Amino acid sequence: MKNDIQLANQIAQKVARLGGRAYFVGGCVRDGLLGIECADIDIEVHGLAPAALEEILDSVGRRMEVGKSFGIYALKGHSLDIALPRKERAVGHGHRDFKISVDPHIGTCEAAKRRDFTIGALMQDVLTGEIVDHFGGLQDLKKGILRHVDDNTFSEDPLRVLRGAQFAARFEMKIAEETLKLCKAIQLDTISKERILGELSKALMSADRPSLFFAVLKEMEQLDTWFGELGALIDVKQNKKYHAEGDAWSHTLLVLDEAAKLRCRANYPLWFMLSALCHDFGKAITTKEADGRIISYRHETEGLPLVKRFLKRLTNEQKLIQYVLNMTELHMRPHALAAQNASAKAANRMFDKAICPEDLLLLAEADNMGRFPRPEQDRNQYLYDKLRAYQVLSAKPQVTGTDLIAAGLTPDKDFSALLEYAHKLHLSGVDKSTALKQVINYHKKKIK
Repeated sequence: MKNDIQLANQIAQKVARLGGRAYFVGGCVRDGLLGIECADIDIEVHGLAPAALEEILDSVGRRMEVGKSFGIYALKGHSLDIALPRKERAVGHGHRDFKISVDPHIGTCEAAKRRDFTIGALMQDVLTGEIVDHFGGLQDLKKGILRHVDDNTFSEDPLRVLRGAQFAARFEMKIAEETLKLCKAIQLDTISKERILGELSKALMSADRPSLFFAVLKEMEQLDTWFGELGALIDVKQNKKYHAEGDAWSHTLLVLDEAAKLRCRANYPLWFMLSALCHDFGKAITTKEADGRIISYRHETEGLPLVKRFLKRLTNEQKLIQYVLNMTELHMRPHALAAQNASAKAANRMFDKAICPEDLLLLAEADNMGRFPRPEQDRNQYLYDKLRAYQVLSAKPQVTGTDLIAAGLTPDKDFSALLEYAHKLHLSGVDKSTALKQVINYHKKKIK
């Protein structure tokens, strides 16, 4: 980052010598004022024609045209984007079709007007450090308010509704009333799934409290289009003995925030966070009252079609979908086994079924901590002891198809059943030599 700042200063000096001015813009200004390190730096150059800017960039590095017709450039080896001021006007639906025109002499106010929120419309002179604030972004930043810049430009891009929710979550800011009202009227059905997942991922991976993303979308009345399965958990009752926090919606949001504390330990952090989001979708269709008690039997399996439908709306990545389905199906198992002080064999079967056993335990922990009252008994020690034992067992040799063929067996329609039997023996702790003998004897009895 230090090198990029130095390069930005070098470019700004050359720009100034030709009568122009260079400004830091967007997130890097906001993050700098918040004391957050920004990985990507954007500068906007005013008062120079594209050819003059290109000549400057060629003199300091290897210029790359990120979008020449849009007036956007980069320099190879640097996280620095350089742009000319431009106007954008929507000519289609969704975050897709915009007519963009570059105008180096448009002025800072008109250039900043295309930004979505006032805290992102701040500009900072690269050489002097002077803050240019045409829309009250400094005051909004100080008060923790997220306010849109312009009614017309904001409404042209429905993705900004999602951006507002993820900014509110990441920076724990309150949405201004006029912005909230505007967001309620914007249709989100034209946005591509990739864009939705992008904003959702930022909230899940960057916010300390990802729950705020969904709380804000609820406030905006914007859950239905993309997050209907989550919205269906609102007012779904839970057993107060175990869930004094309230409905299934409240529990899910608490679990999300607990998961955020654990995501750095997950093997698949984003997938893990999506699992925390989806894990109780089934409660919306299984919850009922029986004998004066609220129950949600088999919600972890009955909810799988809901989870699959939700994920396919967001992504085509099959490994992600299978991981979340697997985590959802198994999320109740770890603490159920711990409560029963189950055998090593039962724990091994659970871990063997899990796509990622380590992440499964993290999800179970988040689920357990995302409720009130908090559990009095810490069962993590039991579970991690069993996981270590499973990992040791998994590293030991077990019977393979090659072993069966070497023992004189011919691959046929029963071969997979024999391998499955051998694997069950392995999970029970039977050593390879003994297991091979048992499989052969099992086969001989079966063909008699």
